[in-house]
Amino acid sequence: MKYLFFFYSLLLAATSSGQFSHADSLRGNYGSSRNWWDLKHYDLSVTFDINNKEIHGKNVITFSTKPVEGVYEKRTLQIDLQQPMIIDSVILGRGDRIPAASIKQDGNAYFIRYEDANYEGTDSKLTVYFHGKPKIAKRAPWDGGIVWTKDHNGKPWVSIACQGQGASVWFPCKDSQYDEPDAGVTMHYTCPGELVCVSNGSFIGKEINNLGQSTYSWKVTNPINNYCMIPYIGDYVNIHEHFAGENGNLEIDYWVLRGNEEKAKKQFQDAPRTLKALEYWFGPYPFYQDGYKLVEAPYLGMEHQSAVAYGNGFKNGYLGSDLSNTGVGLKWDFIIVHESGHEWYGNNITSKDIADMWIHEGFTCYSETLFTDYWFGKEDADKYCQGLRKNIMNDQPIIGPYGVNTEGSGDMYYKGANMLHTIRAIYGNDSLFRMMLRKMNADFYHQTVTTQQIEQFISKELNMDLSKVFDQYLRTKNPPTLQLKYSKKKVKFRWVNCVDGFNMPIMNGKQKLACTSKWGSYAIGHDYSFELNPNLYVIVQEKGLKYK
Repeated sequence: MKYLFFFYSLLLAATSSGQFSHADSLRGNYGSSRNWWDLKHYDLSVTFDINNKEIHGKNVITFSTKPVEGVYEKRTLQIDLQQPMIIDSVILGRGDRIPAASIKQDGNAYFIRYEDANYEGTDSKLTVYFHGKPKIAKRAPWDGGIVWTKDHNGKPWVSIACQGQGASVWFPCKDSQYDEPDAGVTMHYTCPGELVCVSNGSFIGKEINNLGQSTYSWKVTNPINNYCMIPYIGDYVNIHEHFAGENGNLEIDYWVLRGNEEKAKKQFQDAPRTLKALEYWFGPYPFYQDGYKLVEAPYLGMEHQSAVAYGNGFKNGYLGSDLSNTGVGLKWDFIIVHESGHEWYGNNITSKDIADMWIHEGFTCYSETLFTDYWFGKEDADKYCQGLRKNIMNDQPIIGPYGVNTEGSGDMYYKGANMLHTIRAIYGNDSLFRMMLRKMNADFYHQTVTTQQIEQFISKELNMDLSKVFDQYLRTKNPPTLQLKYSKKKVKFRWVNCVDGFNMPIMNGKQKLACTSKWGSYAIGHDYSFELNPNLYVIVQEKGLKYK
């Protein structure tokens, strides 16, 4: 089962190499058709025609204008919708309906003139009508699109996974992580009456029409990524409980297919355990108003905000296997821990550009180590994190190219986690390291950020200049190389093949030693020994024999 993550790394490598197209720039750039208007709210209505595998609906986009340089009268709004989906028409404000033929289209981007853009700060509405047959995901969640399938009882089962591909694969939106709707979203999903539709946030009502269809309405009060707005349509049943968290009572709902209730009651005990551990390390769960849900999904899992997709087969580990190959990863359910960790990193704190997705995946992969630390102790946590290193490919830098909707290496997971574990080791104070993580989630609460902001924050809070450490682990493909040269009375050490000025200290057990590209030394003998702390993820080149 581990090859699935290997597959994801290969997919990232394939899409991150070569030349970038004009379409890549339209999706990835936050330029003059996006930077002058700020999302406030989505009101999305979609009907799912399961028999014909088609959808139709409208999205009412509320936004305000922002003062930027340029000529107001010539401003356009960029709305994204990927082919073969079709925009039928739009209505801007209270104006007339504009047919699609009158809208400028450039591939998957549509440009709509906004004549009243000089009224800065006022809210406006854009209603976009659309229909079509969305791209079908061949291997969700690694490729984006809709999933039309049936459950074990032969009932229709429908959902969507679109991170990376973008939410515009199925509905018209401002498809950029840079901007999230400040006032949240309202979603109305219409499906066959015998089915249930679960989505993000709080359930606000159900209506039945004369065609035997049911419309389920859900409301998210917090900002949310486009790719997290997901319907789950199926023969669902609900299990409800409460979690006594740091910010009070948190509503927890488990939505599983009929017949899986008993499996869920047993396996989903890891959900409150995860919330308990991650609130300890990261601070309060970021979306108390919207609740927390685990929803059984027709794919492995995804971090859909307040409605986490679960498809791990009610097994511990990653589909019953241990990604660390240490046995530690079989003590808990990987999908519950990992995808719930994204509520803090990915959903609460979101990268503006997907080139900086290590902020999502590095910290969330490390949340697995922190969960283990909380429930099973530091020894198991260290063993687990170190075991993940066998999955690191060192194929290309973790940070990808900016402005072209492209991620960096899949090493953002395991290498990102081991970079954080290395920083924690050289810092040497777990209590203050924890305070830094909690302060990060408070200071960047519900914000989109850049890697520079996160890097500078960590350096400031830990009172360490980690700029070269970040440069080495995030902007080159290789970890630092440490040369050790042993003699009978001392060990010499230095960094080689690193970025200029790399000066990360090394740890002899818990003792911190300054280390640069110039040789340093440490006396060894009967009373002194040298054992490099194994929590440092570095390449070691040794010469000579260790003193015994």
